[in-house]
Amino acid sequence: MSDVSSPFVCHGDQRKIDSGRSTSGLEKCLYSAPSPTSRALVALQLLQAHPGITAAKLAEHLETSERAARRYVEMLREAGIAVRSQRGRYGGYTLDRGSRLPPLVFTPPEALALVMAILDGHHNTSEPDQPVGAALGKLLRALPTSVAAQADAVRRVTTVARDRAAVRPDPERVATLVDASEQHRSVRVDYRSEASNTWSVNCEPWAVVVRHGRWYLLCRTHPAGAVRTYRIDRINDIELLDTTFDPPDHLDPVAMLETHLAAGWEHPTEVIIDAPLAQVEPWISPVLGALEAIDSETTRLSGTTSNPTWYAEQLTALPAPFRIIADEALHNAITALAHRLYAATATNLGERQEMTARPNHSDVARR
Repeated sequence: MSDVSSPFVCHGDQRKIDSGRSTSGLEKCLYSAPSPTSRALVALQLLQAHPGITAAKLAEHLETSERAARRYVEMLREAGIAVRSQRGRYGGYTLDRGSRLPPLVFTPPEALALVMAILDGHHNTSEPDQPVGAALGKLLRALPTSVAAQADAVRRVTTVARDRAAVRPDPERVATLVDASEQHRSVRVDYRSEASNTWSVNCEPWAVVVRHGRWYLLCRTHPAGAVRTYRIDRINDIELLDTTFDPPDHLDPVAMLETHLAAGWEHPTEVIIDAPLAQVEPWISPVLGALEAIDSETTRLSGTTSNPTWYAEQLTALPAPFRIIADEALHNAITALAHRLYAATATNLGERQEMTARPNHSDVARR
């Protein structure tokens, strides 16, 4: 067996315990000296890796008696680490949520994966005055050098291109909604749409979903009973209510979010596309609405939007003829966009100004 300099780092060859069973992973971690402190730290590692571990199994891994294993658990409790015990045949020890965070144990691949996940989220990890950078710095400083080295190198040399579409909401509001969802407790939210319209609504917070860098609340509103999706960065205030709810059985938050992204906004939209449904489906994002076949050659797109100009811009990418059926605001947005695109074909400034001010609709149609 190889010596180790820290109970947090695994070294040495695989070993066998009294039962003859080979150990692996965290169970390979041995302490350099069988002191009570080092045994207690190894016990903590085992509790983190094996929630519900019994005193007998804990003693087996520590190569000590069950009475001694229970004493090491008590040492952890005295140090402020909340360890919950459950009696009975299937009872055991589990780390509970206490007032103090217990020491965390990471392998080098885990620490590296954590940094990469944060970078994938387009966070700047090098700014110590920002919550993400400060938290990651604390974590890396607490890890042994052999574990933190690769992760810290990736953190220092990697530059993240900012995702302009990503919007990060207030962490406290996210935490409030997550807690309410876990407790099945209704909330009242004050919301501001993209068009700066504001309203308050009572709802059941079913889930918090992150989609393409944006955080959404998936909920059912009251008293209407409608499923809605609200961007959390546009929620101005949250009030916890006393009423509780039962979430839907077998809820798939991501699938339901995709289905309802285009529901409940200020401007209804209806677009007829001159192409069959199977051909149109790959062109249309769920955020634009729902598709249905009118006949074998025509498809209807129905939804709502808070931003007709943005919606019109998305429609211009369709590689098939289409026409607007509903909503004057979308009609106006399409017309304004057509004028702007038409003006872009002018050969000089005077012609562009004239075309923008008084567009010839027959010319627009021909182009």
